[in-house]
Amino acid sequence: MLKKNDIIRLVITSATAEGSGVGKTDDGIAVFVPLSAVGDELNVRILKVKKSYAFGKIEEIITPSEARIEPDCGCFSRCGGCVWRHISYEEECRLKSQKVTDALERIGGIKTELKPIIPSERVLRYRNKAQLPVGKAPGGSLQMGFYAFHSHRIIDCGDCALQPEVFAEVIRITRDFMAKTDNDIYDEKTGKGRLRHLYIRYGEITDELMVCYVVNGNGLKREDLLLEMLKSGLPNLKTVVVNSNREKTNVILGNKNRTLYGSGYITDVLCGLKFKISPFSFWQVNRAQAERLYEKAREYAALTGSETLLDLYCGTGTIGLTMAKDCKELIGVEIIEDAVCDAENNAAVNSICNARFMCSDAPKAASQLEREGVRPDVIILDPPRKGCGEELVRTIGKMNPDRVVYVSCDPATLARDLKYFSEIGYETKEVTPVDMFPRTAHVETVVLMIRAGL
Repeated sequence: MLKKNDIIRLVITSATAEGSGVGKTDDGIAVFVPLSAVGDELNVRILKVKKSYAFGKIEEIITPSEARIEPDCGCFSRCGGCVWRHISYEEECRLKSQKVTDALERIGGIKTELKPIIPSERVLRYRNKAQLPVGKAPGGSLQMGFYAFHSHRIIDCGDCALQPEVFAEVIRITRDFMAKTDNDIYDEKTGKGRLRHLYIRYGEITDELMVCYVVNGNGLKREDLLLEMLKSGLPNLKTVVVNSNREKTNVILGNKNRTLYGSGYITDVLCGLKFKISPFSFWQVNRAQAERLYEKAREYAALTGSETLLDLYCGTGTIGLTMAKDCKELIGVEIIEDAVCDAENNAAVNSICNARFMCSDAPKAASQLEREGVRPDVIILDPPRKGCGEELVRTIGKMNPDRVVYVSCDPATLARDLKYFSEIGYETKEVTPVDMFPRTAHVETVVLMIRAGL
């Protein structure tokens, strides 16, 4: 019988959605092993045993997988961000495609051939956003970096390989400023202290940089010195913002921003359109890959210029606005008021006149559109991780669109929702995974559904 601290020989044959390798003992018990690769032959130390599965860690790599590579980041295995830095990118894409296939078949009962995954052109330095928690090390020194996996323990990191190199310079300047002043560091256990997070955004096309400090109060001491240091060290600095968050919460941003320098926002370009990006704005963190995802969604929408396009969960309007020129009317629905304001501003900035946006949840919006006599020909869905759910799917069914394009960030909730759609007469025609977040466990998926009878 398997027990804690046993060392067993194990061949890794598959991987979980979260990135652990899986092998089976001779008596069929699945053992989950972080940092392993499919094809590894290992000696594994058992850490915890359950009735039908166990958890272990690598004690020795006997024969490495052909996909295994040397990790290129000193924080890997400690930081909670990347899970695939120890395997080739080709293998990572294969595993992500398999993750989507497994979810569709196991949860949705849907057997369809996936189109090849759309890989990211860059696997390094692709992120245009960082939200770095600030805390104290056991000795009292400043820590700034990322939380360890499933914890709020900060892993100090001066330069993340997924982020632009200029972010490392912002981190260095911030550390230097904190050392020169008596600003204290926030302690989430006591709720005391000032600096909580360093928040950075970057416009890849415009080369504009935003630096935002999240503080437990109205501001920082010696903000004049901070501005001087940032402006002298960052030639592309566009704006500096202080966000006030006095709540004892895990939510990063508070409701109030104060602009120290510049306009309070940066701009960037996506699919030929210009967008304003404030600290509150939603913006895809991998801009170049977002363009490829949106291109696939536009292909599936198959707009001819005569359609009414409904963009549910429209956020700041990015997906719908990139398709506005191809439809008769664009209607965006979003429940967050600030996002709706951003969407309206983005339409105005780009001189898009056939778009309107509603601040509402989907069922209420559907009822209002029905009263107006509006029937969408195509619906775009880009829900949060929890997906749409059965109620919204049935609401969409009553609207009777010809096509539904679903952009998902979670294969499990996608598969569940596709099953709901099949029950109301929509057929899953095509599925394409998109790797938006290389080296992490996440994968996006774009799906085309067609109403039965078309």
